[in-house]
Amino acid sequence: MSERVWWRDGVVYQVYPRSFADANGDGIGDLEGIRGKLSYLASLGVDALWISPVYPSPMADFGYDVSDYRGIDPLFGDIEAMDALIHDAHGMGLKVILDFVPNHSSDEHPWFRESRRSRDSAFRDWYLWRDPAPDGGPPNNWLSNFGGSAWTFDAPTGQYYLHLFLDKQPDLNWRNPVVREAMYDAMRFWLRRGVDGFRVDVIYHVMKDAGFRDNPPNPDYQPGVDAEAHRQLPVHTADLPEVQGVVAAMRSVVDEFPDRVLIGEIYLPLDRIVAYYGQNLEGANLPFNFLLIGAPWEARFIGGLIERYEAALPKGGWPNWVLGNHDKPRIASRVGDAQARVAAVLLLTLRGTPTMYYGDEIGMHDVAIPFADVRDPFERNEPGKGLGRDPQRTPMRWFPREGAGFTRGIPWLPLGDAVATINVDSQQHEPDSLLTLYRALLALRREHTALSRGAIKVLDCNDAVLVYERFDDTGSFTVALNFSDNDAAMPVSLAGELVLSTYGEGDAQATTLRANEARVLRSPSARSPGQR
Repeated sequence: MSERVWWRDGVVYQVYPRSFADANGDGIGDLEGIRGKLSYLASLGVDALWISPVYPSPMADFGYDVSDYRGIDPLFGDIEAMDALIHDAHGMGLKVILDFVPNHSSDEHPWFRESRRSRDSAFRDWYLWRDPAPDGGPPNNWLSNFGGSAWTFDAPTGQYYLHLFLDKQPDLNWRNPVVREAMYDAMRFWLRRGVDGFRVDVIYHVMKDAGFRDNPPNPDYQPGVDAEAHRQLPVHTADLPEVQGVVAAMRSVVDEFPDRVLIGEIYLPLDRIVAYYGQNLEGANLPFNFLLIGAPWEARFIGGLIERYEAALPKGGWPNWVLGNHDKPRIASRVGDAQARVAAVLLLTLRGTPTMYYGDEIGMHDVAIPFADVRDPFERNEPGKGLGRDPQRTPMRWFPREGAGFTRGIPWLPLGDAVATINVDSQQHEPDSLLTLYRALLALRREHTALSRGAIKVLDCNDAVLVYERFDDTGSFTVALNFSDNDAAMPVSLAGELVLSTYGEGDAQATTLRANEARVLRSPSARSPGQR
């Protein structure tokens, strides 16, 4: 592991394009806006930007309903703008990862328009069509992840089509080899243009039960709280064994091009997440690990989670960690401002590739969206459950002024409160700001291989404090995190030079951690990852 591998040793930064930077003043972010902020990302210290979908789309699900896998929606720019962004990013040492959405297309995609034209269409089998049940209803009991049946009746042809998300997002038939090749060719189109890899949307859903059997009920479903789809266990619509062949084929396509990466979006239990590395590591380079997002924010639990994840990884599989994304509440809203600083230290000192979500580095919170202003179809389909994703998708704050430096126009979602303090310009020169902390952590990680690719060992924890070590043959770091609002005793004695504290300064030999404090200490002694 002496040679640097960008997706292993680096840090990925997710950009939600509608909300990052608006160059043309229409209130919606675009590619030129992102391009204009590349210098910020480079100076921040991240290594790659992952851009959520920018393909042509009717925007029923804000780009996750793709109508052309080889283009750019005019809302965001054009193909030349994407080429320029990739060129400039590479010139600054940044990699570019695109979202790829293989489970479904838009109902306005030419493939689906042709598929629904006739039962005899050459494209009919590109999607999943079934006759009605004997009573005329849907073919089975499958539910959409956005509420309601996963089947919509198409009167002209007298059949139902499947959509595990919106009815405007018909599922592609991945059992059809022609569909597979068309999608692999779409991946090659972007790889040839210089894209450095893909984050593959809901990769675990692409194969469905060939017999279209009913899903069984979920005994743990909580009516009025859980999404309606949770009424069932998706044993016939998710994580089928055949999915592994698709993932391996996608990896083969990516591997046709040097130094690229395949990342899979996988919301599954730990034992199933690690299965997506493949039996011989022929699967995803990084099956996304979202376990921190839903974990209780407790020292003992997270210490145990680290150990369970490390033990479950296949030999040679590289870990990764995610604290937030466009689908889940922001970390500062989940744990509070003080613990968001502890979370930053955790994310950027764990073993594995970290993924940051735009705005988390300045402490952005979820923004309450009045129902009249809700844009997310998930919230509109299942109101009152708090499932909407608009709150964590609000525009990036760049400056403490009207429009927050995001736009000259009216932002597509409200900016929220505290723009005067939660913005890049106000924090970048403040020595105790969250942004300054992120910069310091990213610089430390980049400088020391013990933090970017070294081994990890959980040393101990108590009810409040978690302590672990990162080490390789160049040095050793000890990380101590206080998950409580009170001073807390250290479960083990620490030694070394204090290189970082969320308080700025501190005593390296102190036997207690201050409330909401995280410390990183460096030991001059080096040891190999095989030592314990």
